[in-house]
Amino acid sequence: MRGLVSSLLLAVNCLSGAALAAPAVEKPADIRSSGFVYCVNGQVNTFNPQMASGGLTVDTLAAQLYDRLLDVDPYTYRLVPELAQSWEVLDNGATYRFHLRPNVQFQTTPWFKPTRALNADDVVFSFQRVFDRQHPWHNVNGGNYPYFDSLQFPDSVKSVRKLDSNTVEFRLEKPDASFLWHMATHYASVMSAEYAQQLTKVDRQELMDRQPVGTGPFQIGEYRAGQYIRLARHPKFWRGVPLMPQVVLDLGSGGTGRLSKLLTGECDVLAYPAASQLTILRDDPRLRLTLRPGMNIAYLAFNTNKTPLNNPAVRHALALAINNQRLMQSIYYGTAETAASILPRASWAYDSDSKITEYNPEKARQQLKALGLNNLELRLWVPTSSQAWNPSPLKMAELIQADMAQIGVKVIIVPVEGRFQEARLMDMSHDLTLAGWATDSNDPDSFFRPMFSCAAIRSQTNYAHWCDPKFDQVLQKALSSQQLASRIEAYREAQDILAEQLPVLPLASSLRLQAYRYDIKGLVLSPFGNASFAGVSRENVEVKKP
Repeated sequence: MRGLVSSLLLAVNCLSGAALAAPAVEKPADIRSSGFVYCVNGQVNTFNPQMASGGLTVDTLAAQLYDRLLDVDPYTYRLVPELAQSWEVLDNGATYRFHLRPNVQFQTTPWFKPTRALNADDVVFSFQRVFDRQHPWHNVNGGNYPYFDSLQFPDSVKSVRKLDSNTVEFRLEKPDASFLWHMATHYASVMSAEYAQQLTKVDRQELMDRQPVGTGPFQIGEYRAGQYIRLARHPKFWRGVPLMPQVVLDLGSGGTGRLSKLLTGECDVLAYPAASQLTILRDDPRLRLTLRPGMNIAYLAFNTNKTPLNNPAVRHALALAINNQRLMQSIYYGTAETAASILPRASWAYDSDSKITEYNPEKARQQLKALGLNNLELRLWVPTSSQAWNPSPLKMAELIQADMAQIGVKVIIVPVEGRFQEARLMDMSHDLTLAGWATDSNDPDSFFRPMFSCAAIRSQTNYAHWCDPKFDQVLQKALSSQQLASRIEAYREAQDILAEQLPVLPLASSLRLQAYRYDIKGLVLSPFGNASFAGVSRENVEVKKP
């Protein structure tokens, strides 16, 4: 623990070549009296969740650095106010009006000192940048907004305008019943328009996403790539001063290394522990374990742009070879449910009639032979780090490799680190990939459009590269009605199409796991992603408020 603290006090920070200065806050000598260490595996490619397709930025950092217009209650799964204290749905879901909370303060950092509270200009800037391709900020740092691009929002949002200093109106080209839910995801973070103006004046727009400014409970204190991020509390946070002065995200080790740090006390919280570690975690009286149903899915994606995987019959034959029950036992140890649909069972549109793909290697061999496929060789691309939907991707890949060998198919495993989902997978050279999806929305559209729409190929979230105009039409039908029964019917049709075409094979919907030291209090594990750390404290440790 002391070694980690010492390195925190001496570090020089850098992100993508840009120096990242530490805020002028007092650095306590012992993190045990001033914060906690959160161990998580991941990389930071941007601090702007609008420009990320998942990972550490969206799953963990967004809830600390930024706020959204709306939030989702982790227990009731209902929309609740955040920056918008109220809202209206007009024109049958084609217009949405938000009334902002007064006196919400932005963070003061060495690189920005706000002169005003949040207002409608900030909301307009944050979303015009994303939705308006002609906006001067749209192409800064690449111009890719994977989640919203996959939803075709740049084409479907007609305007974002300020009605007065506390009121913002979104007008859509046509009704979209899922719109509020997308505004409640961590991708929909609100930025500072005043900070953007300041960076424009000095021609340093690229710093917007590297040296972040938000209204969230914590701000960036220090960052060292691949090692740690120190978060310092935002003393003017609108919900009240966060209980702990700092939080350290330890990025430095994975697997058993992170478990060891938890057991020795160098980590206070272990995010996404491997299911195989549950016995150790449960038996240690110094630890607590939280499990919640997760809005996530692990799946095997077929590259439908490559022969022979462009043939649904081939995809179905390969699916028969995978022993899903063994995956459940060897990877999840009872912490996941075999997936019959791409939607988790917790979704209100889940089709209870969905059938799990049977395990029948003999039938798989016969079908491949009938298709004239002998000595088939496939490359399976696999992320190396544990994820919310898959604690052991490489081990799962090895099990699938062994299953495929039983039917005469050679699978070559290609481990891929870093930005494999955003970049290398999209060059389409892979045959198969182990992937997954998690969302902080309870609307089924948050699964279907980002993963399977034709637009999601361009936005780099459709790893199967599968495009079916009929499927897209069904999704649009589901969005056009505010009636739940009509939407459920449309989404059942969508699930039928996916079961027939099988662009991806659903594998598991897993519980969200989190292990932490016994003296950590107030840690909330949400089905939709990490919640704010503002209410976390350490038992029997009194912390001073600023």
